[in-house]
Amino acid sequence: MPAQLSDPRSRRSRSALEAALWELVAEHDLTQISISDITKRAGVNRSTFYEHYTDVHDLAASASAAMFDEMASTTAALGGRLSAEIRDVDNPLTRLFTHVADHAKRYRTLLGTAGSARVINHLLERIAIAAYVNRRLTGTDSVSHPGYPDEIPHDPEAALIAGAVLGTVIDWIRRDCPGTPEQMAAAVWPRLIGGLSAIDVTAAP
Repeated sequence: MPAQLSDPRSRRSRSALEAALWELVAEHDLTQISISDITKRAGVNRSTFYEHYTDVHDLAASASAAMFDEMASTTAALGGRLSAEIRDVDNPLTRLFTHVADHAKRYRTLLGTAGSARVINHLLERIAIAAYVNRRLTGTDSVSHPGYPDEIPHDPEAALIAGAVLGTVIDWIRRDCPGTPEQMAAAVWPRLIGGLSAIDVTAAP
């Protein structure tokens, strides 16, 4: 993260650019928005944009960081080994789908057919990292804050969680979120548990 973020002026510039992006995505697809559109709406120079971001996709990922951290935290109960407590816990996917429904417009912009593949990959990595970290904690304890490492080693369980969760969310968003979050959670949870149980069996000594 750039050192100049401690400068109040830099923080104001970033806030203005992120606010401009969200205003523009309410009017256009992400792929139709240019850096010039954003800087004009934000009232800053193009050079100021490049002090903080490499391109529109980089800005979109940064502007979504808090929302993505919240999504990743909803997968915390999908960490650790599948003890009886994990299997019997209240369906954690209800919180996930409720979060997505609450931010449906922004997720549709970012993850829809006119969204950003780079942002999708960024979110996939964040969910996998959260699942990896939580998998290594005892029992049902979890980490629900963004203090995750930047990279993780190969972990099939974390990859399965991230791919299944994000793939289901993308499909739901692109179909205009049919059904309630509770219905979606009830449909997905048993199948995800089945997949994770199979990994646990093959990984057991």
